[in-house]
Amino acid sequence: MIPLTVRTIETPSLGDRTYLVHDGEVGFVVDPQRDIDRVLDVLAADGVCLTHVLETHLHNDYVTGGLALAAATGAAYLVNAEDEVSFDRTPVSDGEVVEVGTRMRVRAIATPGHTFTHLSYALSTVVDGREEPYAVFTGGSLLYGATGRPDLLGGEHTDALVRHQHASAHRLATELPDDAEVYPTHGFGSFCSATQSAATSSSIGQEKRANPALTQDEETYVRELLAGLGAWPAYYAHMGPANAAGPRAPDLSPVQEADAAELRRRIEAGEWVVDLRDRTAFAAGHAPGTLNVGLDGAFATYLGWLIEWGTPVTLLGETAEDVATAQRELVRIGVDRPAAQATGGPEQWTTGEVVSYATATFADLAEVRHHRQVVVLDVRRADEHAEAAIDGAVNIPVHELPRRVAEVPAGEVWVHCAGGYRASIAASLVAAAGRAPVAVDDAFANAAGAGLDLVTPDAAPQG
Repeated sequence: MIPLTVRTIETPSLGDRTYLVHDGEVGFVVDPQRDIDRVLDVLAADGVCLTHVLETHLHNDYVTGGLALAAATGAAYLVNAEDEVSFDRTPVSDGEVVEVGTRMRVRAIATPGHTFTHLSYALSTVVDGREEPYAVFTGGSLLYGATGRPDLLGGEHTDALVRHQHASAHRLATELPDDAEVYPTHGFGSFCSATQSAATSSSIGQEKRANPALTQDEETYVRELLAGLGAWPAYYAHMGPANAAGPRAPDLSPVQEADAAELRRRIEAGEWVVDLRDRTAFAAGHAPGTLNVGLDGAFATYLGWLIEWGTPVTLLGETAEDVATAQRELVRIGVDRPAAQATGGPEQWTTGEVVSYATATFADLAEVRHHRQVVVLDVRRADEHAEAAIDGAVNIPVHELPRRVAEVPAGEVWVHCAGGYRASIAASLVAAAGRAPVAVDDAFANAAGAGLDLVTPDAAPQG
């Protein structure tokens, strides 16, 4: 078999992968992210000519770089002929075969389920005039141990799409050999995945043994998948239209610097002034009214989920590189230009005193509840809270908190999530509303062992 190179370009903050496949001379890219310079750098390093850009679907969780990459390289841009888009593309349909150079052939396979017009791409190598199956690029169809979620186009389509998803998985398993490698776009933390898996590679044969879509009958798969679906980021609603419109290459140049007085004006105007530092640094000292969405977590996902779409965003980072990283993350979800930026530390970002709040562990929370009554604010998703929760905790998911912060009960507020990242976002929102939170920076798995009573669906409170 002729050796091929498959380069994986990770976007861990969104839980997605882009693939560059080449034979040393020519290649194709599947599902490029908006910041196409990463792909261009790999092309240059490998000395490869890009001939095709393949889109598996109009993505729901990020803005594509497909059109911009095709324009920058002269490659053909392949998008399903059934997708209604407002730009010129090379339409592709089920069963169509595309030749990439003389040694690679790519066949489009209709795999509806994540969307109605979803395509997967089966890659074969050409050896002595014969095609040998090599891999399949499955987008949001067959993932590692899961499938793409079927509910992002609205509840009225979910039942039809989940059944399509089951059938599509079986079509892939039937038409491809067991040793064909599977390369999905979603499934590495993306909310586009119905469930999550720790796997980093797989094959058709492995998926036949482990993937519920291939081991369960249709009704069981449908029932269990739908029962397990939780909330998805609000910004997803804007991604499909943006991708259908044909997004251009982003502008990643720095934006204007803001001084402390301007930052205060922006905060008072209701804009978001976002501190990119980690939660420990933010709790120890921050400018009043700033919000903490750290670069050390799923920054773009949570900022895009929480903010009212279109609200101006100002970025605060310790270095210009931190701000540039955040700016790159944001263009991937269609937040193209921050309103302003500032670097340094909180002393430079406020005209008054730097403020702080306390952090604690679940053991600290258990201890304090022996002495006084406190408000326990659980900002995990509703499905997480339903699975196990601290007895008496108030559940307001972090993505709902900007609109519901006034509902936080009066008293001393201890904020927790599953690991600390979301709790810090929530604590900053509570603090900006004039309250004095305590952020629990601890793993929820430690709560029961710390002596806190947990409520589960099947039992009374347990310690």
